Parts: sequence; C-alpha cells; structure tokens
Amino acid sequence: MTTISTSAAGVELEAYPIEFDFPDIRPYAEGNTGIPYAHTFDSGKPGKHTMITALTHGNEVSGAVAVKAILDAGLRPRRGRLTLVFSNVDAYHSFDPTKPDASRFVDQDMNRVWQAAMLDDCTLDSSELRRARALRPLVDSVDCLLDLHSMHERSAPLTVCGPLDKGIGMALELGTPAHIISDAGHPEGCRLRDYGGFGDPASLKNALLIETGQHWEHGALAVAKDYCARFLLLCGNLDPEQVPDGWLRPAPQQQTVIKVTVPVVASGPDFRFAGAYTGLEKFPDAGSLIGWDRGVPVLTPYADCVLVMPSLRQVRTGVTVVRFGQVHQSR
Repeated sequence: MTTISTSAAGVELEAYPIEFDFPDIRPYAEGNTGIPYAHTFDSGKPGKHTMITALTHGNEVSGAVAVKAILDAGLRPRRGRLTLVFSNVDAYHSFDPTKPDASRFVDQDMNRVWQAAMLDDCTLDSSELRRARALRPLVDSVDCLLDLHSMHERSAPLTVCGPLDKGIGMALELGTPAHIISDAGHPEGCRLRDYGGFGDPASLKNALLIETGQHWEHGALAVAKDYCARFLLLCGNLDPEQVPDGWLRPAPQQQTVIKVTVPVVASGPDFRFAGAYTGLEKFPDAGSLIGWDRGVPVLTPYADCVLVMPSLRQVRTGVTVVRFGQVHQSR
C-alpha cells in the first residue's frame, strides 16, 4: 500500500509506502483498568510503576505493533507494575491511506494537551482532551513513562528526552539510538513526556519519547521493540530472560546529545525548505539558508547547526516545522 501526502501549502511531498500490516487492537479494547485500551499488570513485588504508551498520534503505528506484541506475548513484570496504553484510538481507527496525515488526531494534537490548566478547564472539549482526562489518573500514578512515536520523514531514530539532566541521563543509560534530542517542548502546548513530575527536576519521575523512524517503514518496528525491552529492563520490571527472542538489537558505538536551542515556528501555511531535508543535517556556517517563511529567509543562527525533525506535512500557523540544535556531548 502506498500513501500520497500533500502539505497544507499544496506542495506535493514524497509518498512513503506502508511496509507492514497495521495491528488489530480491538481485542484489547476493554482493558483491565476501567479505561478502554489501558492494561495494568502488578507483580505484587516492590518496584517502579512503568507505563508504555502508543498511538498518541493515530498514524504513528510502530508503537502500537510493539505494545500489542507485549500483550500478545503475555509479558508480566517481575517487579513493580506495568501499564500499557493505546492512546488516541479514535484517530487510529480513522486512518485513510490516501490521507495518512489526517489521522494524526481527531480534533487537536493529543501531545499538546498535557498541562493541568487545560485538563482542568471544563470549558475546553475535544476528542483528545476527553481521552487525556480519562488516562490522567493512571498517568499520575506512574514513575517512569515511555511514549512511542514515529516521524513524518524517513530519518534515523531519535530519543527525545526533554531539557532536564534526569532525562538526558536515562536516555544515555538506555544506550540506543545513536542520537538524543534534548528540547523544551512545543510552543503549541505541553507533551505527555513533560507532564507533571516528568518535567519537574525535583521529582523522581522520569519520561522519554522515542521517534522510531518514518511512520510506516518496517525498520521502525524493530526500533520500537528494542527500545521497549531496554526500557523495561532499565526500570527493573523485566529480567533479561523474559525479553522475546530478536527484540534486542546491537547498540550504537556512540550516542550524541543534541540540544535544541530554538524551534522554527511557521507564521503561515506557505513555509518552504531550501532542500529536501529529513533531519540531522549539519550546516557548518552560521547564516546558512534553510528555508523561507512568508518569503523571508530562514537562516541558521550559529555554526555547526543541526536540523531536528523537519516536516512540511502539518504546516499551519503556529506549528513547529523544524528545530535548530547544537551538539552538546557524545559518548
């Protein structure tokens, strides 16, 4: 199956094929928590409450494959609790391969609603807010969270760890993938990864987000399974012999932390890139042209600037279309 995608500005973009079958998650619709599509398993022994979420965006399917595989395999924590969630199921079930980006959400981006003021405001309503409010009691009880995502463009996998030292440290402990992005989030709203104690440097809670690759490339499935296994091992929920055969992949020889300094936010739907960027391109000179926003040149602000997650597929006023980053450390 092949998808065709056009940006909001009417620019024809590369069509990425769908390289794997989308999972049928309906057998897990009832859940066991009183919340649809949410499952919790308690070992009865001390340990962390760890949550893995998939389908925060309905068209980002590799995470759903990994979570369903964990459920299908009957994996249970040896210590602590494990919660597995399919998040924006309404968006997922609306997927249309001729309009693949339309199923990212129903009413609004579910990964921009995670702040108490928005969740508590009864005058605000959307499909995504209702789902986030239903999941909130579970999220509030979690010690460590992994949010599984993928990217519009075909790019190397990335851990997106937030601006805090605790997030960077956990990403480095996992040992994969090769690139770690440290950023402060989006101007449009708060991500799940930064909600509550996850974004509080004084809290012991921690969260990571993994971008497994392009949404529908087969390789993203292996990245998602590897990362889930490593995350559950690091959190102490699983022992190595519980990990299904073939899930763990060789770790890269080096990890590089790239700190985002500023997001590039579109002032309208006619933003254009100067090249066919897919991410992690480095520009040696400050002032290099990378695009135009309403005809105004967009230039790199410093030498050795790295482009992080560029995309034209969701361009509209106020949306981040790329981020500028600097290499912070490698090890």
